[in-house]
Amino acid sequence: MTESQIGTSRRLVDAADSVPLTVSRTALLALVVGFAAIRVADLRIPLRIQAGVYLLGMVAMNLPHGGYEHFENLRRRATTFQGRYVGAYLVGISLFAGLLFVAPVAGLALAVGVAVAKGGFGDVHAMDALYGTDHLRSRPQRWLAAAARGGAVMAVPMVFWPETFYAFSTIMVNIFEPGALAGVAGDLGTRRLLIGAGYGAVLVAHLGLGYRNASHTGSFRADAAETLLLVVYFAVVPVVIAVGLYFPLWYSARQVARTTAVNDAIDPEANAGLLDAFDSSDPKRVALASWGVLVVGSLATFGLAAGLWAVSPRPLGGAGLLVGLVAFWSIFISIIALPHVVVGAWLDRERGIWYVP
Repeated sequence: MTESQIGTSRRLVDAADSVPLTVSRTALLALVVGFAAIRVADLRIPLRIQAGVYLLGMVAMNLPHGGYEHFENLRRRATTFQGRYVGAYLVGISLFAGLLFVAPVAGLALAVGVAVAKGGFGDVHAMDALYGTDHLRSRPQRWLAAAARGGAVMAVPMVFWPETFYAFSTIMVNIFEPGALAGVAGDLGTRRLLIGAGYGAVLVAHLGLGYRNASHTGSFRADAAETLLLVVYFAVVPVVIAVGLYFPLWYSARQVARTTAVNDAIDPEANAGLLDAFDSSDPKRVALASWGVLVVGSLATFGLAAGLWAVSPRPLGGAGLLVGLVAFWSIFISIIALPHVVVGAWLDRERGIWYVP
């Protein structure tokens, strides 16, 4: 880590006491304790209840934050940049949707990869802003950290909830080509073993290298504790509920904390482009602009969802209403999450949705 990066970590480390960061940790810990007690009591939560919790978390609680990330990133950017950004985003959506119709199994694999990348790299940037990453000394080690944290979102449920994970994966593929996943599924037990061993190696390597490079700032201890909390969370909480609540209660909460921590680093005099109304001193103009962005964003998002529903051969994948909606929304959110990560973060090297100075 360079001297400037260390300085940034020290300048921003006080944000670790922020309410959103505390909420993310407390919420997941409470869910772990609660669902551990449920398992000890040998109680079963009906799948329709799990599906309802997922839809509440992913649609009502998390979707608005995804739009906010793009809006915040596009503020104080030139009009030409805003146009290229939206254009590239729409191209990414079109390409991913096309892949799902042509090769749904490959599309499902990409969707899993997108979830890992979003959770993992989003977390690493949040760590940068909130308590530092001085124990991550190289780019490969940062990628390893992202794989360990993001991998918990998908790999751990594959190991601890294989039947449910496979059942929903099947429904998701059936939306486009019924039965396509059966031909490549293989033996469930062998797949669990391979995934568990692979993720376990990533986890041990991440924690081992972090421990070796640890300094006295406490960043490694915080990273290790949070990473292990994620692993336990996805191992104990049923996968449908775990994924549905992870994004609003962990990912989004931590990105709110990151945004708050770095807000002063964004130049308030920068070119505002088409969103200049939000920097107006007139509260009426700001309120009207906020309403307009909310309406346009909502229409665009649910318009895309309606379009996908209309052209999909089996929108519910042959499942019942609630379970089918979980599968459909998982596919749809993956389609818009791909450019969210690629365009909003990786290609936007100047700032990006996970900006940390």
